Amino acid sequence: MVKSWLAAGAAALSLGVTANGAYAQTTTVPGEQVGLAIGAPLPEGVYAINTFTYRSPDGPNATSTDTAVNVPVLVWSTPWKVLGARFEAVIAPPTVFTFSRAAGGRDTSINVGTFLGGIFAWDLGNNVGVSYLAGVYLNELNAGRGGGLPILASNTYRQGFGISYTGDGWNITANLTYNFYDVPARFGGRNGIPGFFGSQFPTDALNLDLTATKKFGKFEIGAIGYGTANLPNRGPLPLGAPCAGNFATCGTVVGGGGGRFALGGLVGYDFGKFSVQAWVARDVATSARQISPATGLPTNREAYSTEGWFRVIAPLYTVAAAEPPPIPAPLVRKY
Repeated sequence: MVKSWLAAGAAALSLGVTANGAYAQTTTVPGEQVGLAIGAPLPEGVYAINTFTYRSPDGPNATSTDTAVNVPVLVWSTPWKVLGARFEAVIAPPTVFTFSRAAGGRDTSINVGTFLGGIFAWDLGNNVGVSYLAGVYLNELNAGRGGGLPILASNTYRQGFGISYTGDGWNITANLTYNFYDVPARFGGRNGIPGFFGSQFPTDALNLDLTATKKFGKFEIGAIGYGTANLPNRGPLPLGAPCAGNFATCGTVVGGGGGRFALGGLVGYDFGKFSVQAWVARDVATSARQISPATGLPTNREAYSTEGWFRVIAPLYTVAAAEPPPIPAPLVRKY
């Protein structure tokens, strides 16, 4: 049951959204899949997963914003197999929150485009599994998307590749996630932020999530790491174009490069009917820079972030649990 919940979470939490495009143009939240056996096929059934993360960057309060993401997910592990892989359907409507640390600053929330996708997971034997995910965040159908996030000007297309070892209570997993966009992209109508009226050029992004945890009875403990990197922009404006820098007319142009990597620790507990995990991580490398309150410009000081996470995984229905007990054989007495 523990392995199935880990796999359920892996299926679901391929689906979150980052709340800050300052250093990465990724819609999938970096770190959302740590602690999960991404490659393990999920037993047939329906699973509910919820993950919440809160991030606080270093920097002056006047120019810093904390962010949070909540991702409720429903996973249906179907009875169907394709080329030996279990097919798992997933749906998730993530929500992003921002909390300004400046005096008088405003807090916001954005309903991000619902994710629809599927996972193909293979059991290779010897406690090794691999998986492939494909799906899309339907950002363009979400009228409440905010102009402050260039990545939401386009649908986000996602692919993921995972491998897991789950023998002897271990969960050793690596997962690679690729996000790409339609560029140039545009927000429909004016959303109140002049810098986002025109074309948007979010870069593709590559995320890596790593897990090494061990179960001790109902407890779980281990190390995790995750990071993200921008890839070269697939659709930049021509060099020296007349509107370059005129964001009110041309929108934002985000080039390639930049990213972050964080390390931390995870603890978990299996309550039987559901399991929970919590972890904390801190950036060890980042391209984000603190913003000067005096000039409003980036400084040379890194804006390292600290993140706290909490996850609940619960099976709503499983075929194995629903199977009726065997009918006892009739008792025959001989005299």
